[in-house]
Amino acid sequence: MLAVSYAKINLFLEVTGKLPNNYHRVNTVLCSIDLCDFIHYLPNSSGTIDFTCSIQELNGHSNLVYRVAAYLKNRFHVAEGISIHLDKRIPIAAGLGGGSSNAANCMLALNEIWRLGLTKIEQHAIASQFGSDINFFLEGGTALGENRGEQITLMETIILKNILLVNPHIAIPSSAAYKLINLPSLKPPNLQTFNPSNLQGACFNRLEAGIRKAYPEVDALIKGIHDFGAEVAMLSGSGSTCFGLFKDQDTLQACKQAFTDKDYWTFETATIPAAKPILK
Repeated sequence: MLAVSYAKINLFLEVTGKLPNNYHRVNTVLCSIDLCDFIHYLPNSSGTIDFTCSIQELNGHSNLVYRVAAYLKNRFHVAEGISIHLDKRIPIAAGLGGGSSNAANCMLALNEIWRLGLTKIEQHAIASQFGSDINFFLEGGTALGENRGEQITLMETIILKNILLVNPHIAIPSSAAYKLINLPSLKPPNLQTFNPSNLQGACFNRLEAGIRKAYPEVDALIKGIHDFGAEVAMLSGSGSTCFGLFKDQDTLQACKQAFTDKDYWTFETATIPAAKPILK
């Protein structure tokens, strides 16, 4: 079985405080984009889980894909084994949700392959044990994420084209990004003002200011995207990937070429509605 594991961007991310479990409480608007990893699943009779990845450092039992597979196998006493190969295209620790997307994809695929019969409620309950963004990727499309991000409310799909992703080859762990916020000073904007028809006024990322101060490369990158004429230039999630929303292809391509020439990772993308992840 071949499956597609899509990335995301955050058009809005506000931090409203801390939860008793020490996670940050957030309100965030997430959108699936057509950047994706590919995951191959092949049942085997060995009874074991064999996980490999195209990026060597992501191999091993600490990978979320392996951890989700092992959890499902042990909890539901699955005798059958599975070989999983992750073909990684989404940058790592880059604010695009690649690891969470892979974990959600694994749950959806193994629910089908191993005929587990998990309901949506059961899937979401399991997902919330492994991370905050995994619940979004069980649904995809456009959604509001609340609490620590695992409480998902589907929204009308926001269709955007001419999106340019740029990554300066910096990995920013989410934990480091959230430590840069001065919680007592927060005066959060009202999420209800988020208006997809006025993205210039609606897009916002509370993590951006701290990261731009701590990582000058990110600050220069956002300024550069804006200077090339992007209507919106901002950080996605906890970074380090930044994105620009452009009116036209010519402006986007000029910006893309400039950052490609600097040896930055670039990718032209668009938002997508919820999509079935299984290809064949």
